[in-house]
Amino acid sequence: MQIIQSIQNRIYEIRGERVMLDFDLAALYEVQTKALNQAVKRNIKRFPKDFMFRLTLTEWQNIRSQIVAAYDNALRSQNVTAFQSKRNTSVTPFAFTEQGVAMLSGILNSDRAINMNIAIMRAFVEVRRVLLQRTDIKEQLRLIQERITEHDVQLSQIYDSIENLLDEKAAQRKWEDRERIGFKK
Repeated sequence: MQIIQSIQNRIYEIRGERVMLDFDLAALYEVQTKALNQAVKRNIKRFPKDFMFRLTLTEWQNIRSQIVAAYDNALRSQNVTAFQSKRNTSVTPFAFTEQGVAMLSGILNSDRAINMNIAIMRAFVEVRRVLLQRTDIKEQLRLIQERITEHDVQLSQIYDSIENLLDEKAAQRKWEDRERIGFKK
């Protein structure tokens, strides 16, 4: 379960897609990023734009700041420094969608790559399950809010009716308790 959690921490949302970056995948497959990218380039027909895309410089800078913050929180800033010094900063990484990661299993045939690919697919499924639960909770909260709003209107009407009855009772008492004029019995 810890490996799935580790993989989930490497899944980013970019351009409305959940993706994994080439250097994270290379680390999981225990290959060099350069070797992973070369294998992809040799099989580029397997990776259309909806399976893999290159990050823009702005997207890469945003992701890099998230990665640095995550590593700083985990007190592993040395790893970040080492990671950043190894990567050519003028070249942005490739982002692989779930289908792109699945396609990688066809071009990386080591036992480690196959086992890791299975774990990655499970992590994507888990992320999807969590997101579905979250949308279900949002729908339930919306329904509760509608009910509360409806009940507020009904309670307001009841309060107004009670207030009107009390006003009528008060007016009736005033009328009965008024000082009588004229002949008294």
